[in-house]
Amino acid sequence: MITDQELRNQLPFVLSETNFSKWGERYEGKVRDNYARGDKRVLITTDRLSCFDRVVTTIPFKGQVLTQMAVEWFKRTSSIITNHIIDLPDPNVMIVRSCKILPIEVVVRGFLTGSAWRDYQAGSTISGIRLPAGLANYSQLPEVLLTPSTKAERGMHDQPISEAEIASRGVVQPRVWAQVREAALALFAEGTKYARESGLILVDTKYEFGLVGEELILADEIHTLDSSRYWVAESYQERLVRGESPVMLDKEPVRQWLLAQGFKGDGTIPNFSDEYRIEIARHYLDAFEKIVGRPLSAAVGDVAARIAAIAV
Repeated sequence: MITDQELRNQLPFVLSETNFSKWGERYEGKVRDNYARGDKRVLITTDRLSCFDRVVTTIPFKGQVLTQMAVEWFKRTSSIITNHIIDLPDPNVMIVRSCKILPIEVVVRGFLTGSAWRDYQAGSTISGIRLPAGLANYSQLPEVLLTPSTKAERGMHDQPISEAEIASRGVVQPRVWAQVREAALALFAEGTKYARESGLILVDTKYEFGLVGEELILADEIHTLDSSRYWVAESYQERLVRGESPVMLDKEPVRQWLLAQGFKGDGTIPNFSDEYRIEIARHYLDAFEKIVGRPLSAAVGDVAARIAAIAV
């Protein structure tokens, strides 16, 4: 069990950025840095925390939490679709197959919350889907929805897009999109089943897919705390009846804290105190244990130096 003192000791060593030019051309995402090496990529998960498409702070051990959780889910879902993992040389690093990433983030929703709830309140459609009147925040949707969005550059906002627009604008070929839709719904069903067995609700999630030649593969991450919302099932119904928010295991509490500060993605990012960063780290670690079924094994130390020493 990682103590709060160890989290405090790790603060000077958080991985905020990387610069390993010897590994190839570098591309920086919101949370992951990757390096192209021919038909492979070195994918490094940093400790950056992204909300509203902005990097807002860094959190001790967050990169390791995300990497290890993604690896668990890639293993659990490998029978549904091939994923991009080749090797795992470090707790924060995946060696993956290079692929042509589709320019669409595939969001699957089982419940109404987050940006979908905000759009619903405003009377807007959700990726072109008009929901029935009378739904409440945190309520289960009448059916599982696939709500795509365009992939934005770092610092920009993703934009909802309907499946009809994807087809009419030729963003993804119809044959490929049919495979994406089938895989995404199957992955969400599998994630929902595993979450239920752990006393949790998989609320919604984001998937990214890519092509290696004609083959569709699952890329990036899957069912992590950055790409998904999880709630505790036991208290969900009771809290919903009382008009309270569910017990959340994902980063939604940080989003709510930012909204309370008046931050929605634009302007100056509010200050994250070290105490709050430790609190968020504890939240991630506790959630990891509930979802994966074991505590994270991690040691205080210089993450960047450790990664620099590996051979890839």
